[in-house]
Amino acid sequence: MMRHLQFAHPAQWLAALLAASLVCSVPSRAQVEIRWMAVGSLNHWFASTGHEIEEGRVSVQQDGLQWPAYYKYQDMEAASGLWLGVTNWKDQGGTTYLQKVVHVGPRVNGLGEFYPVTFKTVSRFAPPSVFADGNASTGGAPLSSTTIDPTLKCDRMIVNTVNTAIGVTMTRKVLAWCQTYNDNYFVYDYTFTNTGQIDGSAAAPLASQTLTGFYVFIQSRYACTYDGSQEIGNPTSWGINSMNDARGDGVKPDPVGQQFRCRFTWQGLFPQFAGAHYDNLGAPMFTPALPANDPADTVGRLAAAQFVGTVTLHADRSATDTTDDVSQPSTTTYFGSDEKLNPPTSNNSQFNIPYMAAEYAVMSAGHKSTRHADLVQPDGAFDVPTGDPSLGTSGGFSNADGYGPYTLAPGQTIHIVCAEGASGLSREACLSVGKAFKTKAITTKAKIDSVLTGRDSLFQTFRRAIANYNSGYNIPQSPLPPKTFNAQSAGDGVDLSWDVYGGDPLLQGFRVYRARDRYDGIYSLVANLGPAERSYKDTALSRGFDYYYYVVSVGPVITADPSNGSTPVGVPLTSNRIMSQTYDKVNLLRGSVETPLSLIRIVPNPYSIASDVSKLRFGATVGDRIAFFNIPGQCKIRIYTETGELIKEILHTNGSGDEYWNSNTSSSQVIVSGVYIVIFENMKTGERAIKKLAVIR
Repeated sequence: MMRHLQFAHPAQWLAALLAASLVCSVPSRAQVEIRWMAVGSLNHWFASTGHEIEEGRVSVQQDGLQWPAYYKYQDMEAASGLWLGVTNWKDQGGTTYLQKVVHVGPRVNGLGEFYPVTFKTVSRFAPPSVFADGNASTGGAPLSSTTIDPTLKCDRMIVNTVNTAIGVTMTRKVLAWCQTYNDNYFVYDYTFTNTGQIDGSAAAPLASQTLTGFYVFIQSRYACTYDGSQEIGNPTSWGINSMNDARGDGVKPDPVGQQFRCRFTWQGLFPQFAGAHYDNLGAPMFTPALPANDPADTVGRLAAAQFVGTVTLHADRSATDTTDDVSQPSTTTYFGSDEKLNPPTSNNSQFNIPYMAAEYAVMSAGHKSTRHADLVQPDGAFDVPTGDPSLGTSGGFSNADGYGPYTLAPGQTIHIVCAEGASGLSREACLSVGKAFKTKAITTKAKIDSVLTGRDSLFQTFRRAIANYNSGYNIPQSPLPPKTFNAQSAGDGVDLSWDVYGGDPLLQGFRVYRARDRYDGIYSLVANLGPAERSYKDTALSRGFDYYYYVVSVGPVITADPSNGSTPVGVPLTSNRIMSQTYDKVNLLRGSVETPLSLIRIVPNPYSIASDVSKLRFGATVGDRIAFFNIPGQCKIRIYTETGELIKEILHTNGSGDEYWNSNTSSSQVIVSGVYIVIFENMKTGERAIKKLAVIR
């Protein structure tokens, strides 16, 4: 069944298989349409039912809210939910419910309570096309059909309208930006209208009734990150050690500069961590956690240095007063993610009266008197953690905001806007801090202090989202990315070429970046080019290695920020790398000039699995790669055991002088130690050459 699913990044297949122990069936998943938002460093999937749920896309606990999404396994969402509640609600049969709650998530898919009406994507410009060696290279995050609207204030928007079983029609707009200072959050713009329409058909609406005690309850079960959970332990994938904190709830005074309404999460202490020879905060990579990752990625890289959360931007005072009510959300809370009743987090139903009473009680309970983080660590010493964030539960804690109570007469609307974002240490900082920690160049506390700076980065993200909203989404725009980008393997270099949309007044030039061995590696700037350039040949390469690229458009230096705080001035903006990222390798090839077969080389030879992967092999990410250099452009390669058994035949027809073999037989078996005979045949002339290859395992 999984072969029909769409995955966010190429390794998601393997992630799904590795998480098989977490699989639980979500009924009617195929009935829910999924759309991806991938225009910046934060990527996520969205569902036509109006909200996203636990394992609503694939059977993997952590799926979505990937930051930074340029790298694998950065997923931070374990579950989430949206509940709408009212009081004294009368159904079509005349039955009155003291509390009526409809649900999508965390574990119910919403079908039968939320009815999708519209679900579409709108973009400011047509999505770019990216190719590697002529093949589309998208990273596995497919973009559904999109409408182009050049007047759009954001760069991409998903518009989602649903009717609900209580007669409220919800329209959710998800806004995202490519601009690199505002690309790590989504704005969720909600309107809730009392239409009386209870399904997606043209059926008659409910009899007109005023909705009282209306609450919007948005909950999140965050877990930072999939990458880190594979290192630290499976329970962290469902957030057992997630630390939840808040600002703006009135529970206690907030520090200067943190007067906004938010809830946020980071990875806390996991006392059960089997690798307790070091502190788990930040999830330093000491061992190869995921087989699909680079086995050499064990230098201590911090795999979970992210902070993630939600900030409120606006909430109407009432259906007749659209000014921002700073007392909303009126409920801020946290509860056990596997809670059975207060509130129940599974088997929720609009007909379960005891459940709905318990749900509504939590939705309307007000601000919890002690924040979760303070309950775990009463002394506030998060840099010297001693408390267990699970507080004895088996699943950790979710956090939530409740907006209300509102009264909605027929036809009236409530408008709520919030932003969900993520930030933290850069990949480069995760590497440098992690290496220093593993080699004991810094202390555990110094490592934790570095991780905790991610909170300040997240708060900066919140401030930028607030400034963006308050300006009417009038942030400085980035130049448009290249319209097409192609990386082509070639002799004597890799040929890069691109085209532009045309008529972009912001275009000032281009920058070309390259990584080696893996698409989610560290990229280096290789060229600064003028605005008229449309190609670049990268020649500073070595044969046998894999290379990945992106090119960004460069705009003018920002001299003023109309949004008053969302974008630094004095620096040029660039297009977002995700728009032109190649996810498939290209290589430096030998040209098509024919050379004598006597010049054929097998590299490395001998091939030893124990040799230095960085010096005597082609890197850990490519498997047991062996190269055949200086071969004819049209060549048949036969590989025999020393006893004369043919184990592999390769037809080389691309006209280059290079071919690669990953040391497997025709039946996909890995070859054993021994001496192998390799026969090269020029398919044009019939000329042959015989070489020996030694393999040591």
